Amino acid sequence: MSIISKYGLKNILLQLECHFTWILLKEDVDVDSLEDKTGHQIEFPLTKSNVTNYNMLSYVCHLKHLNEDALKNLQKAEEEIEKKHPNEIGRRSLVTWGNYAWIYYHMDRYKEVQTYLSKVEDTCKKLSSTARYKIHLPEIYAEKGWALLKFGRTHYERAKECFANALKKEPDNPEFNAGHAIAIYRLENMYQGNDEYENSSLEHLRRAVELNPNDTSVVALLALKLQDLNLVDEGERYIKEAMENTPDSPFFLRYAAKFYRRKGELAKSLELLRKGLAVTPTCSFLHHQMGICYRKKLFELKKATKYPPRGQVEELIRLCIFHFKRATEQKSTFFSAYNDLANMYAEASKYQEAEETFQKVFQMTNLHCADKQELYYHYGRFQHLHRKSESEAIKYYTDVLKIEFSSFARNKCKIALQKLLEQKILKGSGDAAAFSTLGFIHELNNEKLQAIECYEKSLELDPENEEYQNALLKLRLSI
Repeated sequence: MSIISKYGLKNILLQLECHFTWILLKEDVDVDSLEDKTGHQIEFPLTKSNVTNYNMLSYVCHLKHLNEDALKNLQKAEEEIEKKHPNEIGRRSLVTWGNYAWIYYHMDRYKEVQTYLSKVEDTCKKLSSTARYKIHLPEIYAEKGWALLKFGRTHYERAKECFANALKKEPDNPEFNAGHAIAIYRLENMYQGNDEYENSSLEHLRRAVELNPNDTSVVALLALKLQDLNLVDEGERYIKEAMENTPDSPFFLRYAAKFYRRKGELAKSLELLRKGLAVTPTCSFLHHQMGICYRKKLFELKKATKYPPRGQVEELIRLCIFHFKRATEQKSTFFSAYNDLANMYAEASKYQEAEETFQKVFQMTNLHCADKQELYYHYGRFQHLHRKSESEAIKYYTDVLKIEFSSFARNKCKIALQKLLEQKILKGSGDAAAFSTLGFIHELNNEKLQAIECYEKSLELDPENEEYQNALLKLRLSI
């Protein structure tokens, strides 16, 4: 390759298929947590090869401005390729070589950049690619899918598409099926209440387990899905079989613990979580699950007796706060853990700490709309139950409904807000905004006559309001 200008190199680099061109943004993840998790996956591999993990670890090192360490991990990726794929070194190395080129570019080592670009170009040519620096291979689609899954829920849809593309070429590949099933399972949980994703992961999880019953992380997800469908006994059979195959895998243990916690066997769940933490003490997921277990014990204790022992209550609250806080310390983007921590501070009447924790989440700039809905719901509930501010609760519940995204939090808000507004109106303190918002809820529920009645009342109180007038006109025309 002839000497190319730095600008020309950048244009070529952007054509590569690798972590640097997949829009994996630093602000979407907690980099230290991702490094920790990837290290655990190398130590306890879920697949036959660690190439994908070393490539990811290399990219994480680059995000931390540790480019020499990034290069060392790429060398390990190359060693894995030579060991596990000796007959496919070229096609299996394209992502690794692309990462090499980008890292050397950031180190201003342009000779090395051109060396790796030449490797990519030569391999693409040998594989009959129509493009000089890119070729559509199923293993590249899959590696991109795994990377996107690690960078958070805003990327799950793209991850699903990547695995679907890989499966078009190799429909029976166990790893591609596992990635596809995991992406769909996560999307399904994210889109709770959306009919499009209702139980859509079940057949994909069954298929993935059928192709590779030794991948116990997918086996555990299948068990959790079966539990969702009240097929608990079948789910537990999968859990017990997986327990025999990988009794020490932290990735399996965390989901097995979740299964037993949801089944009501808290002692068993805590035992598995402690076992997982003994192996991976910095795992934010395990700490979060510990907190959820102790929270369930707390609520069960409060439900069992009118005056639960104060010492036991305080100890359970302390344990909840400890583990939720550890989860947020280990993973600064752990949105759910922050919500749970804030709510537990409120449970302990530590309202200042609760407020400060909620505000940390409000400052997050990369929240998915489902996350925003959940945040507004919990903060509205905090304002209502603990701050005794009905108006603030109504404001945040309403903000949830304004986000047009079907989710579990949105359904909960709709119910809570309707109850609040009806109580307010019943007490005679319903203003135009209250009637209008109640009308909007009836509209969402497809209760058009009730909605019209509410909008008419809101216009009686505020006759010049164009928003109410337009809403009423639209409803009347729809009947």
